[in-house]
Amino acid sequence: MNRRSLISKTSLIVIGIVFGAVLVSSADLVKQSNAKSNNNSRIGSLSSPIEHVNLNDFSNAFIEVAEKVTPSIVSIKVVSQAKENPHSGLEGFDLPFPFKEFKQKRAPQKHQGSGSGVIISEDGYILTNNHVVDNASSLEVYFSDKRKLNAKIIGTDPLTDLAVIKVEANNLPAAYLGDSESLKPGAWVLAIGNPMQLNSTVTAGIVSAIGRNINIIQDKEGYGVENFIQTDAVINPGNSGGALVDLSGAVIGINSAIATNGFSASYIGYGFAIPINMAKSVAEDLIENGEVNRGYIGIGIGEVDEAMAKAVGLDKPRGIIIGRILEDGAAVSEDIKSGDIILEVDGREVNRPNQLQSYVATKRANTEVELTLFRDGDEITRTLKLKARKKDKDDGTLLVGKEKKKEKEIEEVTEVNFDKLGLTITNMNEVTAKKYNIKNGIIVKDVERFSKAANQRLYPGAVITEVDKKKINSVKEFEKIVKRKKGKALLLKVKHENGNTNFVGLEIPE
Repeated sequence: MNRRSLISKTSLIVIGIVFGAVLVSSADLVKQSNAKSNNNSRIGSLSSPIEHVNLNDFSNAFIEVAEKVTPSIVSIKVVSQAKENPHSGLEGFDLPFPFKEFKQKRAPQKHQGSGSGVIISEDGYILTNNHVVDNASSLEVYFSDKRKLNAKIIGTDPLTDLAVIKVEANNLPAAYLGDSESLKPGAWVLAIGNPMQLNSTVTAGIVSAIGRNINIIQDKEGYGVENFIQTDAVINPGNSGGALVDLSGAVIGINSAIATNGFSASYIGYGFAIPINMAKSVAEDLIENGEVNRGYIGIGIGEVDEAMAKAVGLDKPRGIIIGRILEDGAAVSEDIKSGDIILEVDGREVNRPNQLQSYVATKRANTEVELTLFRDGDEITRTLKLKARKKDKDDGTLLVGKEKKKEKEIEEVTEVNFDKLGLTITNMNEVTAKKYNIKNGIIVKDVERFSKAANQRLYPGAVITEVDKKKINSVKEFEKIVKRKKGKALLLKVKHENGNTNFVGLEIPE
């Protein structure tokens, strides 16, 4: 997690929990009254209002689900080894320098925490969050019938924040795992878990959004799989790993995160759950292999906005654009190019990067997927076999700025300012070319706040390497293109200091 980016947000997303409460104050749901109308009125609906919805029937649905699912939810007590602060010398103090004599005398510190889990098999497999069991030295599982059993970790998947643990038992009440693909905003859901050490707590709310990417899961390369179900329910610590269920009693999500103000780490309005379809796929791999054999396309991708759609000739903003092809991925050996726009995967529309990532994350390596691509005005299809993603690399970013020797720029810099775009660019020089490991491009020197360039997320220090899929070598070239494309849009390929590449659509004013 990038702490600096979290601090910059007024509302932080913190791993933690799930679910809420809804109060109904009347004995019956509100009976809608018929307003007086005349034959000439065009105001209002021609359909009849809902009358006499029986609250008892509505309430019984919640009761039945709670009774059915609660025995399948467990409380998990975790003892973990605390990571020692090398600058801490005495208990209760955080000193600016170490005291070796105290460090040698102190016993390793341990922490105790708790979370929730969902029984997914009669013989003792339990699904929970990775962050619940991370770094655990011992696990105890408490059941609704007051039994307590020790558990062991079967496998973890930090890139989805999921884990599977196991107890030695039989005939356990396994939950029914549903289908999160059919879930839609507005659906009533219940969350069952153990918030704030209050066992078997049932809360209710609705699905407020699906497909959320909240940027809390990332490895060293910035890769993570997020496709959260968002709810408006009350959420508090301890619900992590518990079940989000629909009114048929089917588990449709694993509660994982909350929105919080960063101070109390408690509920301020929204919670997030991992879709059960993804969780099932991960759990099957963990149980079978102890690790996830996740399929991997090997591309850098970004959203298509209105300016980009205009630049490439799409009828409207749709699909996701490929920024780069990674050397260790499946796409490198197929006819898939940087600048292609993925419209569909296996016949499913994809309009956000995490839609593609979460779908591919449910596929194992060596599985084939079919991509529908938009390239140079045409729609084409390509089939590729997913590769296994390499395990954690030491660092996937391009390290820059290590050389202490200051190199002298050997080329006179030419600078051009585009007032209507809020963009100033300069020619490439030897220092930048070596720093970015590129041979051509122009440098973004300055971007005015709230300008067209700023709105398209162009930043000082970035390098524009292509314009409309053609290499660019000087600001004079760029200036000519801008004059020629007034009233239209450009597709810019941009490389950043961290080595990432993406495409940017930039509309050119008349």
